[in-house]
Amino acid sequence: MPKRKTTFSCGADVTASVIGGKWKLQILYKLITKTIRFNEFRRLIPEITQRMLTLQLRELEEDGIVHREVYPQIPPKVEYRLTELGETLIPLIEAMCTWGYENEETIAENRKDIAKEPI
Repeated sequence: MPKRKTTFSCGADVTASVIGGKWKLQILYKLITKTIRFNEFRRLIPEITQRMLTLQLRELEEDGIVHREVYPQIPPKVEYRLTELGETLIPLIEAMCTWGYENEETIAENRKDIAKEPI
């Protein structure tokens, strides 16, 4: 696995490195209310590949945001939940969701306007 950034320019840089990317926020949002098994993530976020889901969960686990619990049974059972540190992200994620809901139409309109501009 490639080395990840360990020095940051500001607090927002730290946050973005932990939750940034296409899938991490979706994963974290799903974990706000419950513990989730790996295959359940595949059903909840069908667009994500198994490889990408594994990578994103590993990075979140490495950062101490998500706890991975493996149960010794056949077939193997693996569950994920937010850690105490991960739970501190809940207000931030909820605020981002609120902002998105409140501004979705404006952003969509702005993007349409830019798409109409000649190059």
